[in-house]
Amino acid sequence: MVSQKTTSTDIGFTLDDFAALLDKYDYHFSPGDVVAGTVFSLEPRGALIDIGAKTAAYIPIQEMSINRVDQPEEVLQSNETREFFILTDENEDGQLTLSIRRIEYMRAWERVRQLQAEDATVRSQVFATNRGGALVRIEGLRGFIPGSHISTRKAKEELVNEELPLKFLEVDEDRNRLVLSHRRALVERKMNRLEVGEVVIGSVRGIKPYGAFIDIGGVSGLLHISEISHDHIDTPHSVFNVNDEVKVMIIDLDAERGRISLSTKQLEPEPGDMIKNRDRVYEMADEMAAKYREMLLAKASGQPLESIELPAAAAEAIPDIVEEEIPSAIDDEEEVAAT
Repeated sequence: MVSQKTTSTDIGFTLDDFAALLDKYDYHFSPGDVVAGTVFSLEPRGALIDIGAKTAAYIPIQEMSINRVDQPEEVLQSNETREFFILTDENEDGQLTLSIRRIEYMRAWERVRQLQAEDATVRSQVFATNRGGALVRIEGLRGFIPGSHISTRKAKEELVNEELPLKFLEVDEDRNRLVLSHRRALVERKMNRLEVGEVVIGSVRGIKPYGAFIDIGGVSGLLHISEISHDHIDTPHSVFNVNDEVKVMIIDLDAERGRISLSTKQLEPEPGDMIKNRDRVYEMADEMAAKYREMLLAKASGQPLESIELPAAAAEAIPDIVEEEIPSAIDDEEEVAAT
């Protein structure tokens, strides 16, 4: 019978060896990383989070949300697992600082950029006002509405808690600027109910060397000096006064720029009637507008204009819309107010 001896070997695996092994397989966490973590302790002003590091990470209460948080329990629950942003590197105790707010912040900017690209109209409640305008929140981000882009007769202070439709003017994450317009949202909504060739009644709100601003149901249109009459006009002041009631025809709608272009020239039965016989222009406005629309249809279909019976002033060929340095009806509201 063969005798077998059992030999015991001393491995010599110390605590230091164990720590070195942990270091070898320890994950390296860097500021800017987004990691999964589990809440294992809620504290009065923060929470401890297990993200797989040697030391529990910490999230202070001010980093728990893009919105105000008074108690950690409003955002986190014990044993909850979610994403966290690593805000700072390890401190002297080997502890990382985390943030949820930064993740929400990045996603909010991504969302508002998408909304701006879609030219979306958003709604938000005014939470404060200052000398320059009003403050709102969009996707948790603080947005600013300049006073010149608030379209209401109310005092700014009375807008607090009122919900407004808004369009984006500027979305700049690098400069932390989110600027919106109430006026542009209203202009777009009203423009959607207007048509080229439509005759509307308005009131002269302001007069500039290049034309007159006409209020048509709460939105401004520009009656350019070249569209007042077929006869030469030195200045719009020679034809109109502020608060005059006028009949005008819409000749162009540019929703992207918030611009409405108007004309009385196209409503003249005879050249110069806006200067010599304005009442006749207004009496025949609907008839002349109908002829104008026929001309538009004829031009669009390639039909010769000679086939349409036109008054003398309207018999001129309809010019293509030419880009001019005409200030936007929205951007000039501030100037109008100073007239």
